[in-house]
Amino acid sequence: MAAVSTPLQTGAQAPAFTLKNSEGQDVSLSDYAGKSVIVYFYPKAATPGCTTEACDFRDNLNSLQGAGYSVLGISPDSPQDIAKFAADESLTFPLLSDPDNEVAKAYGSYGEKTVNGNTFDGTLRSTVVVDAQGNISHAEYGVDAQGHVARLRDTLGV
Repeated sequence: MAAVSTPLQTGAQAPAFTLKNSEGQDVSLSDYAGKSVIVYFYPKAATPGCTTEACDFRDNLNSLQGAGYSVLGISPDSPQDIAKFAADESLTFPLLSDPDNEVAKAYGSYGEKTVNGNTFDGTLRSTVVVDAQGNISHAEYGVDAQGHVARLRDTLGV
């Protein structure tokens, strides 16, 4: 098993990244310079927990955007898989492909997990809020998909 990546601390500079979106186009954190961004990591598109969380972000997107937050979802899925997921669930925010888990590792969102009795390394469900200056303003690890966005909105005052 690989070592668990280190969680990010509030106030730290957010690690830069460029990943492919569902259309295969590059999307970089720097594209959002001067804006607040919610970057959430999910293990696998079209699985029950990830669908619950993605649809929750979709359903709350207007209020989050109204408060000045953009949303980016990141998983190790291929651009083709995230395109299907986005289409099937009518997701209207960018989903990004992190096939080698490099961004998940940089954000402290990669490590050991157990699913159905099997232990393996993978993307950990987590959310990091990056402020307009590119610093971490909030980070949550080991997030429960159910009710996560409502808890996040409370934390952010949205």
